[in-house]
Amino acid sequence: MAYNILIVDDSAIVRKSLMKTFGMTSIDVGNFYQATNGREGLEWLDKQWVDLVILDINMPVMNGMDFMKCIYNEKKHLDIPVVVVSTEGSQERISELSALGVKAYLRKPVSPEELATTFTRILGA
Repeated sequence: MAYNILIVDDSAIVRKSLMKTFGMTSIDVGNFYQATNGREGLEWLDKQWVDLVILDINMPVMNGMDFMKCIYNEKKHLDIPVVVVSTEGSQERISELSALGVKAYLRKPVSPEELATTFTRILGA
């Protein structure tokens, strides 16, 4: 089964790096969708089926926390697992994100092994 993955990060380099990292795993990716901020990410979720969201925290327009608050409050896309990949990692922030439904938190840069292990744990793939 091929999985559709939405990567929400303001850095084109990071998005490209994450796609390349996925390519170094055995995960069968159908499509990658890319958004440069949380608002664009929400727009993708409204128009495309996504199996997993990879989310950055610090972005312009709408950051990762606000993106998660929208999902949590609207419950519209709450069943889509979200994994935060960020350089920011205070325990307080991780706790807030967990309370909003984030399934995992990974620090940048992410290794293929970390990505594959997290993906398998969350989606059972």
